[in-house]
Amino acid sequence: MSTTVEEHAATVAALLAPALAAVADPSRAEMVPLTPAGPAHGRVLAADVRSPLPVPPFANSQMDGYAVRSADIAAATGSRPVRLPIGRARAAGDAADVHELGTATPVMTGAAIPAGADAVVQIEAADPPRFLGIGAAGGDPSAGVAFSTPVAPGTFIREAGSDVTAGQLLLTAGTRLGPAQLATLAAVGLTTARVRPRLRVLLVSTGHELRAPGETLGSGQIHDANTASLAASLIDTGAEVACAAAPDDAEALLAVIAAHPEADLLITTGGVSAGAFEVVRDALASRGVSFGHVAMQPGGPQGAGMLRRDELAPLPVVAFPGNPVSALLSFEMFLRPPLRRAAGLRDQREVRWLPLAHAIESPQGKHQIRRGMLRDDGSVSVGAPGSHLLHDYARSTVLVHVPAGIAALPAGAEVEVWRIDE
Repeated sequence: MSTTVEEHAATVAALLAPALAAVADPSRAEMVPLTPAGPAHGRVLAADVRSPLPVPPFANSQMDGYAVRSADIAAATGSRPVRLPIGRARAAGDAADVHELGTATPVMTGAAIPAGADAVVQIEAADPPRFLGIGAAGGDPSAGVAFSTPVAPGTFIREAGSDVTAGQLLLTAGTRLGPAQLATLAAVGLTTARVRPRLRVLLVSTGHELRAPGETLGSGQIHDANTASLAASLIDTGAEVACAAAPDDAEALLAVIAAHPEADLLITTGGVSAGAFEVVRDALASRGVSFGHVAMQPGGPQGAGMLRRDELAPLPVVAFPGNPVSALLSFEMFLRPPLRRAAGLRDQREVRWLPLAHAIESPQGKHQIRRGMLRDDGSVSVGAPGSHLLHDYARSTVLVHVPAGIAALPAGAEVEVWRIDE
């Protein structure tokens, strides 16, 4: 008797719950460097992070212009502008130094405001509207610069600590480190972060017929696509992945598993159906892993359970079929949601209800998942259902769901659609 998609998803979620909870255990937290393109990207903070310093660390100019004391040009009008001598220019990175009262100090964007100045007049509002004696603009700075309107204190000045104050909570535990988060940590000078450990997944593709990409194929052999697709899918959830292959030999498969005692989760592909050489079923069925059929097409044969191991804690196992589309859809339905949820990521695809561009048929007793393409008119065109059509999957933009109990749908019927081109 088949189980439903929902029932098997619940089984897998319950199976993974202890391992995913352990990933959040503070005692397993790791310190990683915050180097550009380094190992921190995509990791999840295990502890709150507070800023060791204010950002910006000093008052600086928001504009290219002149730093002034607002009182010096308080009487400026269009008919009676105030002209000030020009002081020494400050570029970003120069020391702040001191602003000479009664002068206008040229400051570039990001430059420290010299002590004594309390406002910046943007260069476009000055007369002339360019820097005299600096760069290609030329001009004689001895003539000074005129201002025709007063300026309020604080104008175009970024005050010290206006973005972040010293000691302020920057990021909370559970935050995933993306580009903006990493930039925030870099801006306060941090070089390391304490992060949650990643789920350690052992991914084993089984089958005597499999050869790695690049190897020469003999008669009856195919290249292994499952390792590529599932490893990338797992990395997308924040997992750490070790990849291995095993032939159709139970002892060889058990040896591969034994060689990775650190794994938190075992995922296998192939060897779970009703054939004569079902290596995963043969090796693991007597050790705590159950095998059966889910009312889903493609991806019906499935396995799940806690693998009993000598002198080691039981290992959660999720066993997928070997056909590439079946394996990838099985991951989509049963593993992607709980793994992404545990990593603090959005666990559900964008869901829409769209009309079919053409009629389709479906096995009435199964939840069918078809690959499809969004059309310019807002309808969805559905591809063939074959579990070997990986290239068709690669070109698809959506997954189309036809629930169990439906044998056919006409053109124009609305179907549940998951976006996979995000």
